[in-house]
Amino acid sequence: MPQVAPDLVEILVCPETKQPVRLASADELAKLNARIAGGALRNRGGTEVKQALAEALIREDGRVAYPVDDGIPVMLIEESIEL
Repeated sequence: MPQVAPDLVEILVCPETKQPVRLASADELAKLNARIAGGALRNRGGTEVKQALAEALIREDGRVAYPVDDGIPVMLIEESIEL
């Protein structure tokens, strides 16, 4: 499974607030994936998130997650997930 390179995570910032991001912990991913499995998770664009997340990036304030698709961070505001 591809993973986000740590040096890439260091330079990425939230496109909305410019806050730094960090990799989601296993516990955070488990909580997100439980919401996805329950059909209760929509991204900020309003689309239901149907695929479990192997990785995500969490904004510094802990309020938003950005999905990682096959090792590539999806840093689009409408694809982000409110926590």
